[in-house]
Amino acid sequence: VQLQAFGGGLVQAGGSLRLSCAASGFTFDEYAIGWFRRAPGKEREGVSCIRSSDGSTDYSNSVKGRFTISRDNAKNTVYLQMNSLEPEDTAVYYCAAGMPYWVVADPFDPKLYSYWGQGTLVTVSS
Repeated sequence: VQLQAFGGGLVQAGGSLRLSCAASGFTFDEYAIGWFRRAPGKEREGVSCIRSSDGSTDYSNSVKGRFTISRDNAKNTVYLQMNSLEPEDTAVYYCAAGMPYWVVADPFDPKLYSYWGQGTLVTVSS
């Protein structure tokens, strides 16, 4: 099982980035995929989640309206389009896969996810 997050980088405030999460080694279209982030000195925070069945999505209040999650099951990939980035978005971003019947209880509870990627760093300068 492998999840690889990439697409991070340095961007100015107000800019955009698109993160990708490429998966292999499990039945991708059966899993919900979540994005989490850990900012320096802060705890891990759930950012967004996309279900496997109907593609329904969840967003944390801090990113709602700015970030968009999507998935391409044919490519075993989930994307996180991040617009209007703010310095507060600076963090290492991780993707994770979890069975939907667990994740539905709380899409932003990291304990409900089975597989994790290695993270990609996003730095937003002011």
